[in-house]
Amino acid sequence: MPRRDFLRKSILLALPFAMGGFALPAAAAVYVPPTRARGTTRISVRDAGAVGNGMNDDTSAFQLAISRLPAAGGTVYVPAGNYVIDPTRNVRLRSKMHLELAPGAKLLAKRNSADRAYVLMVYKVSDVEISGGEIVGDRDNHLGTTGEWGHGIMIRGSSRVTVRDMRISKCWGDGISIGGAMVTNQPTIPSYDVAIANIVSTGNRRQALSIGRSSMVRVYDSEFSYTSGIAPGCGIDIEPDADDLGTASNIHIENCVIKRNQGNGIQVYKRVSGVTIKANVISYNGGYAILAIGSKDAYVAGNWMNHNYLEGMMIRVASSGYTVSGNSFRNNKTRLWGIKLDSPYVWMTGLVAGSTGNGAHIQVTSDTSNIRVTSNQFAK
Repeated sequence: MPRRDFLRKSILLALPFAMGGFALPAAAAVYVPPTRARGTTRISVRDAGAVGNGMNDDTSAFQLAISRLPAAGGTVYVPAGNYVIDPTRNVRLRSKMHLELAPGAKLLAKRNSADRAYVLMVYKVSDVEISGGEIVGDRDNHLGTTGEWGHGIMIRGSSRVTVRDMRISKCWGDGISIGGAMVTNQPTIPSYDVAIANIVSTGNRRQALSIGRSSMVRVYDSEFSYTSGIAPGCGIDIEPDADDLGTASNIHIENCVIKRNQGNGIQVYKRVSGVTIKANVISYNGGYAILAIGSKDAYVAGNWMNHNYLEGMMIRVASSGYTVSGNSFRNNKTRLWGIKLDSPYVWMTGLVAGSTGNGAHIQVTSDTSNIRVTSNQFAK
């Protein structure tokens, strides 16, 4: 079946087991990501010399195919095959183009020792779509030991970008990283209007998805899982870089599975505002299901948070304007079942902190403000 249908059915099937029989709301409608503007020209990477045999370096052939698109743009098609891409050179996408990978098409990161290397680069362009196939990083055979920026897809300073219907795995850094493009002696250019839909980002070393300086980012119907290797090790980390004083705002995450990551399921970290986290399954992560630090104006509703090593949700360090409503929590804080942490933490009214098989589900520190916790379900 189409991957989107498979992923959505997997989410729905997982919920009764994740929540121990809690009643579930009706499934949301499937999100349809936007199609970006481009011309009708269609070029195959094979016609530009790509081999796809898993041994030949096809980076130049991909770039040549992209350069052959006319000014109006179009589609670069990748037939089934194993295409070796050199991340130290990367494939740079242009404006008004669709990189369409057929079922069975894989982009394989060439072994390298670089701290920074990206299979696909979306840099200061607009109206770009990437779909289908797989990207497989080089974390299993990386030649270096340092760095954390070996990403599958790097999006910087770009607008109207869609990434959909694909699998990204085993990257030395992030599966996908979204952020701003730093320009010498000029303000950083943020990314704007980025849609992530029906992807699986799994087994990466640093993050499944990083969201930095950007606005209007939509993440739907996707899985972010099994991140491990280097901190923060989150499923999704919303964290603008401090050095450009940028912000992330208007971020929406819905109907996703975020599981078994080394760190937190979702981290909302400083200089972030206007986040909606809705109807996700966030489970078996090595930190909190959701950690909020120094961020503001968020709506967390209808999520299922269970079996996380720390609390289901932690809100701290001057965070403000959070509404946490209609979520279901079960068997969190597995690190210290039944043990309640001491000051400086303030326990919100109505939370379950049972003595067997269950720890705290939500914690809020005393340095936060305007935090509303209503109509949630708690179970051991």
